[in-house]
Order: sequence, then structure tokens, then C-alpha cells
Amino acid sequence: MSHARLCFAIPGDLNAPTGGYVYARRLLAEWPDQHVSAAVLELPDIAGAPDGAARLPSLFGRAQPPFLIDGLAYGVFPGALAKTVGPHSVALVHHPLCDEQGLDAATRARLEASERLALGFAAGVVASSPSTARDLVARFGVPEDRITVAIPGTDPAPEAALAGEIPRILAVGSVTPRKGYGALIGALSALKDMPWHCDIHGTLDRHDAEAARVRGLIAAAGLADRITLHGATTDAQVAAAYLGADLFVAPSLHEGYGIAVVEAMAHGLPVVTTTAGALPDTAPCAVQCKPGSADELAKRLRPLIGSREARAALGGTCRAFAQGLPRWDETARLVAQAVAAVRARSKGPLQ
Repeated sequence: MSHARLCFAIPGDLNAPTGGYVYARRLLAEWPDQHVSAAVLELPDIAGAPDGAARLPSLFGRAQPPFLIDGLAYGVFPGALAKTVGPHSVALVHHPLCDEQGLDAATRARLEASERLALGFAAGVVASSPSTARDLVARFGVPEDRITVAIPGTDPAPEAALAGEIPRILAVGSVTPRKGYGALIGALSALKDMPWHCDIHGTLDRHDAEAARVRGLIAAAGLADRITLHGATTDAQVAAAYLGADLFVAPSLHEGYGIAVVEAMAHGLPVVTTTAGALPDTAPCAVQCKPGSADELAKRLRPLIGSREARAALGGTCRAFAQGLPRWDETARLVAQAVAAVRARSKGPLQ
């Protein structure tokens, strides 16, 4: 059987432990079994280092379309390059770049304008959640019929025992402003009267100022012995953390989907999230609270920390929901189909 062909353009480090790179790695792992041949085009991290944009025309000039282009790069493409490459491309958007937290108003406006311009040239768009798809239509003017929704796949997972004498609270995600760890620390400070320990697994080197702020908040709250910042950890270490946890919390200020949230549900953990971004769609069974509110988060956590029965009931509901979600082979198939549709429409060379 012949293989369908595509070029997957990815900026930065493909091995990074963030959700977007997990998504990319899993697509690449699934496609050979689906007779899809994918070449990886390594791009500079132009969102973090705009000077890298000067290299892009030559990189794409040597590559063969059709292209699947990660939104971390595509959203900041210069207009001339987007006009050339876009008609041969599918943009993969996890969440708009301008929705990252900690941006000043000028940077936010620049990123929103850049992404709107680039998306206007894309032949297709893959959104990793229905929430992101709706946002792209409403805010960025992407035609709905140009968007394919391909949510991240969910692997079967062993069930956590939820047996801790002292409940272990788990959060997974890089320590950046968007993850909302300040609100979590504020909430836990209000729950000092209860027994618990909190483990945060996520790299500490993506946003130095936020990492320093979080460490300072933990120290100021007197919680250094009860909140552990593990930093970047391996897949095996995170898997063990899910199995050893009693409660999962995602205090994010925005999420394009929330892979870690779904992994927690797949392990049968009771989950508390905010209502930010895609999280209400991703985890409708979770206990939810307003993003950024330490007081409301504390109110949602208190009854779960205090009752093993409540944790077990919510964990069972979350696990049942996760078991009905699509697997990664389905996600990979949907993305490959979106690129194949572009291939069928754009037979000519880059102009």
C-alpha cells in the first residue's frame, strides 16, 4: 500500500514535555501504522526568538508540501511567507499565541494580528479542542468548514488506588503564568488546617520570573515542607505520580485542551479545574471554579481533601468519562485526513 506523504514543521525542541509537543510526538508515532509518511522540518523557535524568521523561506524552499505547521511557528509567520506557504498548509493550533499569560498589551495585540493574518492564508486548520475551534471562528475569522477538530488521544491507564493517609494533591504543567499556580498556593495556604501534600511536576525553566515568584509564594506561605516543585520529570515519573496521587488540580488561567487533566481522569483521579479556555469541554465531570480565584479554589478543594469517599466518587466519574474519549490513532487519522484534503486541492509548487 502506498504511503500518504506530509511535512510536519515543528519549532523548538520536539522532546519538550509540554502538551503541544506530546501531541506532535504521538502523531508521528501513530502515522506509520496508518500508511502516512511524515518528514519533520525543524524550525527555529521564532515565537521566542523572532530573528529566526529570516531562516524560514529557505527552510520551506527545500521542503516538499503539503505542510502541517505547528501554530507556535505559523502564528508568527511573516505575511509574505504565510501567503506563499499557507495555501499548501494545515496550521495546527492548540491555543492562540496571544492568550499566553504575562504578555504586555502591545505584544498581545501584535500576536493576535500576526496569527489572524497567517490563518487567513492557511488552506486548513486543525484545532485540538472544540473550544479553540469556536475561538478561531469567532475571533480570528477562520471559516468553520476549514477547521478539523482533533482532540488529543487518551491512552488506557491503570487506576490510582486513592489510598493516601495524607491526601496527595497533584498538578502537572510547566511553571508559567498561564498555569495559575499562584492561585493554587493561595488556596492551599487557606487549607493549612487540613492534612495534605502537593506535588507539582513541570519544568521550572520556561519562565524564570514565574518560577521565582512561585517559589517566593510557597516560602511566604510557610508551605515549603508541604508543596514540592519537582521540575521537569520523565514520563515514567509522571505516570508514577498519577498512580500515587489522591486528587488532581489544574488551576490554569487558559488551556487549549488539557492533556494532563485527561491523563489524570484516565487514572481515576478526582479532578478540580478552572473554567478557563477548553477545560469545561475537556473535563465536564470535574469540579470547576473561576480561574485566578484562590478563595473559590480552596472551597472546591476542602470537601475533597476531607473525604476519601468524595474523592473516590468523583474519581470514578472522571475515569468513566475518560474511557469514552478517542484514542491517539483516531486523532492521528483525523489530522492526516485534514492534510490529505489540502494535498488534493493544491497540486502546484510554492509560488
